[in-house]
Amino acid sequence: MIGLISATAAGAAARDRLAAAWPDRTRVYEGPVGDAVRTAFAQCEQLVCFLATGAVVRLVAPLLSGKTEDPGVVCVDEGGRFAVSLLGGHAGGGNELAREVGDLLGAEPVVTTATDAVDLAGLDTLGLPVEGDVAGVSRALLDGEAVALRAEVAWPLPPLPVTDEGAYTIRLTDRLVAAAEREAVLRPPTLVIGVGASRGAPVEEVLGLVEEALREAGLSVASVAELATVEAKAEEAGIVEAARRLGVPLVTYSAEELAGVDVPNPSDAPLAAVGTPSVAEAAALVGGGELLVPKRKSAASPAMATCAVVRRPGRGRLAVVGLGPGARDLLTPRAKAELRRASVLVGLDQYVDQIRDLLRPGTRILESGLGAEEERARTAVEEARKGQAVALIGSGDAGVYAMASPALAEASDDIDVVGVPGVTAALAAGAILGAPLGHDHVSISLSDLHTPWEVIERRVRAAAEADIVVTFYNPRSRGRDWQLPKALGILAEHRTPRTPVGVVRNASRPDESSRLTTLGSLDPATVDMMTVVTVGNTATRDIAGRMVTPRGYRWQAAQEGAE
Repeated sequence: MIGLISATAAGAAARDRLAAAWPDRTRVYEGPVGDAVRTAFAQCEQLVCFLATGAVVRLVAPLLSGKTEDPGVVCVDEGGRFAVSLLGGHAGGGNELAREVGDLLGAEPVVTTATDAVDLAGLDTLGLPVEGDVAGVSRALLDGEAVALRAEVAWPLPPLPVTDEGAYTIRLTDRLVAAAEREAVLRPPTLVIGVGASRGAPVEEVLGLVEEALREAGLSVASVAELATVEAKAEEAGIVEAARRLGVPLVTYSAEELAGVDVPNPSDAPLAAVGTPSVAEAAALVGGGELLVPKRKSAASPAMATCAVVRRPGRGRLAVVGLGPGARDLLTPRAKAELRRASVLVGLDQYVDQIRDLLRPGTRILESGLGAEEERARTAVEEARKGQAVALIGSGDAGVYAMASPALAEASDDIDVVGVPGVTAALAAGAILGAPLGHDHVSISLSDLHTPWEVIERRVRAAAEADIVVTFYNPRSRGRDWQLPKALGILAEHRTPRTPVGVVRNASRPDESSRLTTLGSLDPATVDMMTVVTVGNTATRDIAGRMVTPRGYRWQAAQEGAE
């Protein structure tokens, strides 16, 4: 919960805007400011104070416990110009809250945390338990010193400016090891604990068995991702409480699912009890991975609990990102976030240049020239399979004549894939022209490099006969100068020469140009590969110099008839 505190009418107005925008996330604290701050500090994970920073410093100073316990505190000035992350920038989420508040109120977020100031991913912001010399390693990263990454398990980390060797080290491990001097240890959640238990098994026996198995195998409890068991044990109190105390979810599977998992130590006892020859091993292995601790029983007599431990390495992540038509303000916030998250960026060199300044330090860039689409797709998938966080970029929407389809054709279910939509060239051109896509429309690429012309022509004829607005991508190049005239001729068989046609070159870019002409007047020689051509249907009109395709509402038709 976010506590909201204000002292003036202007502050209350801004406070109420946040409360209205985030009704489920916020609580307004009224009354004397000092009492409100103290109460909110004790009750909330975060605070937004519409007060001077000095006043807030004096109020919260006696309440501070430590950087990992204190809430995130953001101060907004009386004029609503700045949202200052004052306290708990990382652990308390103050930095991100300042950005969110800034976006909502139109204020400038002020973040002074060193790593954020230079756009480095802070080791304590990665969502992983971290221990050791976190401050020293962070300073080394900030100072540009050599910091080595020792990744003992695969995990999709964000970009970090690391090397193979260095005086400082970031160690990524699920092993039960103490951090060395000048070393920060990150604990990824790679361990799955399969658990079986007799009815009424005490939590102490279940939890003790799990902790003993991890300790003897040299594994860290901080890397436990989940406890897993059979559905019949979903309400077993000892298992449920063990998961709660470990702070991990309890995942259950049907007996049929578990019975289909090949395990080294099946048994007749669980088969008779719950319908599967294995609970602990099968529940741990159902998602794949390496069995580190085979089934073992608790030391009690009789033993009422079993467990097994599996290492399930982090799945690589492939984000297929659409950059939009070129203008920076048409690049979506989600696309920006994925670019900042990726440790590996794969893309066409000219697209990489568009967003290079948005990448975090340490991002590995794999760029190539025109004509290497399949190579880029394979490279992106291969990097994701290594456990990397990868962004594969394309212009417009990555799923429209871009990189999503070749990449997903290469990918299998061994990596996570995220699609990030972008503004397409057709949409950007449509907004420039007016509203040519107001009714049914289709996009057709006239490039026959990968699609036979016979197929393209069949699609153009179908769109012409169906009276659908058509946007042509890749309309004409030096080596392909006859396809556009041919396509326009097919449309002309079904549409009059006065049919509006919009021509937009480099939509949304500094050298953007556009014109509205007609099907009978368009000169194909004025069109190139940087252009999209939108041909209206029989209802499309030129209205005040804008290309408009009526939506076809009944009230609109009646109104036009009355006129």
